[in-house]
Amino acid sequence: MEVAEKNKVSTNKPFESQEYFVNMGPQHPSTHGVLRLVLTIDGETVRHIQPHIGYIHRSIEKMCEKDSYRQIVHLTDRMDYLSCHINNAAVCLAVENALGIEVSDRVKVIRTIIDELTRLASHQLWWGVMGMDLGAITTFLYGFRDREMITDIFEETCGARLTMNYNLPGGLAQDIHPNFQKRTKEFIEHFKKKLPEYDELLTGNVIFQERTKGIGVLSREDAIAYGVTGPSGRASGFSCDIRKKAPYHAYDKVEFKEIIMTEGDAFARYKARILEMWESISIIEQLIDNIPEGEIQAKTNAVIKLPKGEFYQRVETARGEFGVYIISDGKKNPYRLKFRSPGFSNLFVLNTIASGGKIADLVASMSTLDLVMPDIDR
Repeated sequence: MEVAEKNKVSTNKPFESQEYFVNMGPQHPSTHGVLRLVLTIDGETVRHIQPHIGYIHRSIEKMCEKDSYRQIVHLTDRMDYLSCHINNAAVCLAVENALGIEVSDRVKVIRTIIDELTRLASHQLWWGVMGMDLGAITTFLYGFRDREMITDIFEETCGARLTMNYNLPGGLAQDIHPNFQKRTKEFIEHFKKKLPEYDELLTGNVIFQERTKGIGVLSREDAIAYGVTGPSGRASGFSCDIRKKAPYHAYDKVEFKEIIMTEGDAFARYKARILEMWESISIIEQLIDNIPEGEIQAKTNAVIKLPKGEFYQRVETARGEFGVYIISDGKKNPYRLKFRSPGFSNLFVLNTIASGGKIADLVASMSTLDLVMPDIDR
């Protein structure tokens, strides 16, 4: 009897927990690349997140110091491979502005259409993977079904489907394919009917809303402090669309809304991208039947040499502000080149928005930041 009383577990003893360090990645389906997160967890609650990057670092910026300005263009689509045309255009714009080259209106309009098709293709892939991260496998099939039409257009235009090159300093590698306008309009008509299905399948889903509303809240102040741009920043009320702030290509010739939301949670970041797709459709519709005639390549020297000085160009990729900073000493390759990638700043806000939540909430928050790891590692 005495032994039984001694071994009896007290029900009044308070519950005790213990913190653990757990590696999430670098091979993890929800990290969308070789990202390693060291999680400090207390049960299912995340106390702290420490990102570890560099697993796909290729020293692209150092390589640029040995490459010509034409060669540098082709390295940028290996970074954010879902915004490759936009990244290529950023380097071209930096070179063109430094040399005082004015491209034709035809080039400006075509670049704008290509950029918006790129944004749509990126958001379609993000949407499909976002749903799959939270268990909705069907979204992956829908997203890739619609994205395939854009990929086909790009393949016919420039010959590639993923790491694509079409922009060159001074213009385009070649003119648009004879089918370009026809196939682009067919895609727009198709996607205008399919985009509402995205809302029906996922946006309005009660389970999905419970997984994203009020989750991973990022304040406007934190978005500005961390330099979070693109849809992730605008979902927190941070007006940061480069197409509006510093127009390039033909963006000053079209009407579109900068999608601004104030909730700052995962659902707001999700909605911002859905609404951005409608704006991209509108921009393409305004331009596709109004592509002006003109040259597709301005006259440039065979060997491009920038004048001595510092030059900076920024553009709006699918993930936010992408900047190209060049220091030139007058030679055929830059003395120093630095890329400002949106993914780097967007990643390091993860601890701010996800600590204190559950592991499952971390997955939702990370998905709505839309990370592409080669863009971060470079």
